[in-house]
Amino acid sequence: KEMESHKRGEKRRKARNPVKNEEIEELDEQPGCSTEEVVRGKKGRTKAQKKYIGAHVSIAGGIWKAVEASVDLGGHSFGLFLGSQRSWQRPALDQSAAVKFQQACAQHCFDPAHILPHGSYLMNCGSPKEDIFAKSQDMLVDELSRCSVLGLTQFNFHPGATLGSSKEQCIERIAQALNHAHQQIPAVCTVLENMSGQGSTVGGEFNELKSIIDHVRDKSRVGVCLDTCHAFAAGYDISSAGGVKSVLDEFDQVVGLHFLRAVHLNDSKGKLGCHLDRHEDIGRGQIGISAFRNIVNEPRLDNIPLILETPGRPGFEYAEQIELLYSLCE
Repeated sequence: KEMESHKRGEKRRKARNPVKNEEIEELDEQPGCSTEEVVRGKKGRTKAQKKYIGAHVSIAGGIWKAVEASVDLGGHSFGLFLGSQRSWQRPALDQSAAVKFQQACAQHCFDPAHILPHGSYLMNCGSPKEDIFAKSQDMLVDELSRCSVLGLTQFNFHPGATLGSSKEQCIERIAQALNHAHQQIPAVCTVLENMSGQGSTVGGEFNELKSIIDHVRDKSRVGVCLDTCHAFAAGYDISSAGGVKSVLDEFDQVVGLHFLRAVHLNDSKGKLGCHLDRHEDIGRGQIGISAFRNIVNEPRLDNIPLILETPGRPGFEYAEQIELLYSLCE
């Protein structure tokens, strides 16, 4: 079954992005990896292959199944949850499952830098309610621990919401939770996601993300994932001519491009500045296909995970959207 999954994914990759001998420079031989798989790495990649496009995939049937699902889609990166989204209490990660996950990643040559686990939506590390804050902080530690066991190097989550407190207080609590988690679990980078500005969420504006980072002691342990739908809904116009470049310029000026670890690729059902978190399939929302063409041809987004979180309707599911995005690479 695993071999069949790999072959299906390989056919999609070859059709979408064929690898020519003259385009490959000094590819390292890696045991168990075909030439198609070796180009997941950074050496010898064409311009299009510097974009690590993938999707958020399910862990149903075992966490290692996420790797197989990504290969089947033709993805070169992926996102996943590390446990149930319905409960604060989750069973410990099974060691044998972790080994299978790492083996699958090695077999298909997925670099940990191109895998971005997504945090539970239950967490609110900025909550003014002590019980919710404590549970969120504990869950953050647990999530980072799972990353460590799986051999993953970064973890993405929604910063939090004020729920009646001030933004400054919320930001301080988020940073407090991060500093605590960093003390408990070494190495894993915590990646803040920009938000749409819906309700009392924090992180819709770049200066809010910068403020959280400013309060984090170890700056090497914090980064940002830019969600295209959230940015557009928050008022950052990536749909206009030159919009992607200008928004990245602004991010660089306010936050710093060296903090950018990943992008969530989503079109938006809502209009510019609507503050609604409503994802749409690529090219079928208010952002439009031109912006995504600019994104996949933006060199500042090379070598980081670009992960779909779109509805994926029948006939235009993740595999088709990944193929479309690669076809836009010039």
